[in-house]
Amino acid sequence: MSAAPPFRTSPLSHLALLLALSSLPPFIPSSWADTPPPRSYEVPSGSLGPALTRFAGQAGVSLSVDPALVNGRTTAGLSGQYGVEEGFAHLLLGTGLRLVPVGEQAYTLAPVAEGAALQLAPASVIAASGSADGQAYAGGQVARLGSQGLLGSRDFMDTPFSMTTYTSAAVKNQQARTLADLTASDPAVRSTNPAGGRFEQFTIRGFSLFNSDVSYGGLYGIMPTYSIDMEMADRVDILRGPTQLINGISPRGSVGGGINIVPKRATDKPITEFTTSYVSDSQVGGALDVGRRFGEDNRFGIRFNGVKQSGDTEWDHQKVDREMAIVGLDFRDERLRLSMDVGHTERDTDAPQERVLVGDDAPVPRADDVRHNYAQAWTKARTRDTFGAIRGEYDIDDSLMVYGAVGARKSNHDFLRHNVSITNAAGDFTIQPRDFTRDEDVRTVNAGVRKWFRTGTVSHEVNLAADYFSMDFENGGGRYANRPGNLYDPVTTPEPTVRTRTDAKIYTENRFSGVALSDTLGFFEDRMLLTLGARWQRVKVDDWENGIKGETSYDEEKLSPSVGVLFKATDQLSLYANYMEGLSQGKIAPSTASNEDDIFPPFISRQLEAGAKYDMGKFAITAAAFRIKQPAYETGDAPGPGLEGTFGPSGKRVNDGIELSLFGEPVGGVRLLGGVMYIDSNLEDTNNGGANDGNRAPATPKYNVNLGAEWDVPRVQGLTLTARGIYSSSQYLDQDNTKEIDAWTRYDVGARYAFKVDEKVITLRGTVENLLNERDWISAGASDDSEPGLTLATPRTYILSATIGF
Repeated sequence: MSAAPPFRTSPLSHLALLLALSSLPPFIPSSWADTPPPRSYEVPSGSLGPALTRFAGQAGVSLSVDPALVNGRTTAGLSGQYGVEEGFAHLLLGTGLRLVPVGEQAYTLAPVAEGAALQLAPASVIAASGSADGQAYAGGQVARLGSQGLLGSRDFMDTPFSMTTYTSAAVKNQQARTLADLTASDPAVRSTNPAGGRFEQFTIRGFSLFNSDVSYGGLYGIMPTYSIDMEMADRVDILRGPTQLINGISPRGSVGGGINIVPKRATDKPITEFTTSYVSDSQVGGALDVGRRFGEDNRFGIRFNGVKQSGDTEWDHQKVDREMAIVGLDFRDERLRLSMDVGHTERDTDAPQERVLVGDDAPVPRADDVRHNYAQAWTKARTRDTFGAIRGEYDIDDSLMVYGAVGARKSNHDFLRHNVSITNAAGDFTIQPRDFTRDEDVRTVNAGVRKWFRTGTVSHEVNLAADYFSMDFENGGGRYANRPGNLYDPVTTPEPTVRTRTDAKIYTENRFSGVALSDTLGFFEDRMLLTLGARWQRVKVDDWENGIKGETSYDEEKLSPSVGVLFKATDQLSLYANYMEGLSQGKIAPSTASNEDDIFPPFISRQLEAGAKYDMGKFAITAAAFRIKQPAYETGDAPGPGLEGTFGPSGKRVNDGIELSLFGEPVGGVRLLGGVMYIDSNLEDTNNGGANDGNRAPATPKYNVNLGAEWDVPRVQGLTLTARGIYSSSQYLDQDNTKEIDAWTRYDVGARYAFKVDEKVITLRGTVENLLNERDWISAGASDDSEPGLTLATPRTYILSATIGF
């Protein structure tokens, strides 16, 4: 018989797209779903720990186990039709352990009482379809299973990469409104744009990542370009290091890591939740989350999420109005799984903040003295994004699966903005109004086949996939007369009406294609996993300026190898190493450069990484050491006052780093989430004869530290107190290392209280972000200097919400 797949939660389970602003906390019991008929399972004999993990992953339930209980125990495996509890009972026969339900679709293990006989369960409880929070780890904030594109879904202990998957519970309990709110919990990720700005942007392991490089169920380019609402996410995967083998080339060439949004699906238990929210100064909103399954065996599912929020922020004359509506449909049977998702988002921001640029002759401004919004009241950002995807997968037999997906997005963006470029110690700058439009049209296709088999004692999981991505976009706009401004004492000016210059129409076509092949070989009953892979990639870019073909077009291709090895030293300890290469889209010159919108040729990035993961059952620690290399870029000095420098390559940057992550519930009622990252970032072979060799790369702090904690108050059932601290050390603004911003720290506190009224579950949440109202520069901009400038911390912000579950 062919070897059974280790995890069958593959590409389809990562595409539904919906939201969850709130749900029941883990300590509130719920009624069980109606029991559906048993399913077919194939779990080979061998070590008990991996067998239980495999079965739980196939069933989609949560299993929290003390590794000491299963260490050294074996199982005869199982093959055939089983209910969940019945299947667990068969796997546990003769082990001296029994299954203990601890919640809906959640279990743990305990020793069998002396003299007791272990009986097969007479009934089963099948997991909620498409959403068990990826088999949540103890504490519920992080999932065991993570989406890995080409490689399917795998348990974090079986993954030869550094990866964290945040659950919908983490999204809801942190009251995350956008992706930047959620990534504030991750030490490897930092936001590099103001929270009240036109767009969000990040760094992972010190390298820039744009929103357009955030994948949606593994498909690039179909998420909204400028801001991603977290109400649409069931889980969020953060993978550190080059991801080209897994998902192919990203639209903007991110190399430090990747972020994947996992959409939601209707669960077997009906969902009806309404959430009202308030964010200071006066943003008020509501969100609706409805999900139902119907038909024979609950085969059909529908999930709808809608959001409306509007009001003023903590910054002067700044207002944010956002709307989102998403519907997800899915079908499942024994071998076929289909899904379709369609969504639309709108975001209007008045007076969005820009990064603060620092002129060559100006010192770093004093962040503590910036007390007012320096963006003019007439500036605006209007974004409209419509997107969707269709997915399908089919099990030809128990060891062969084919899958495919198509996705699309159409976006219209309209901005009226101005740069903030400080010229002196007094904080003076010139307001240079500019209107800017951008229209985008994206299409993406993915198809693949996955095969499991054995050659002797060696297991194989072979993946073959092909991808195609196209994005057409057009930029246009114009400029207006300049006027004076000041960072510390903003000057109010009238809205511009007459253009002094009309910008050229820039039209660009991106075409990325690739074919990837990988084989994960399992040795010694899968205690050693060796992944060998390669991806052939082609990047083709053409652009036109006012209808005239540009000079920056190119057509290049490359074969990129990857290798990863993981050794399960014990059931608690995994050791791993990997080497990955990737071809990335070339950088684009920013609006602050004289060669704005120039597109540079693709570049190659390389990563070496080694790490360890220790799973104590209720608490886990992961550690990694890495080296990532890629070309460096900079915007050169301006040739004179009022002129702009030229953006282009300047040697390469090498990031050597160590990261430590922790998560789980080490003590009952106490949950921890966070970690530490250290990066030694060096520039090599820079311009002007190596003038900046040995300097630190811009916008790359040496230390990032995050630690969040939750405590369930023992004598007040349903009450949880929360706290979080975030720290980043100093960082430079430029390759010269002549301008530097100080280290910064932020503290958040909060609480939530869950209770029942007439069988309706109500959850109240409150958070104070930036409790001490610290005024700091929290980022020196993009680490590749494609978008330089300082990001100011958001003032103290109050967030309140109330969720009622019907």
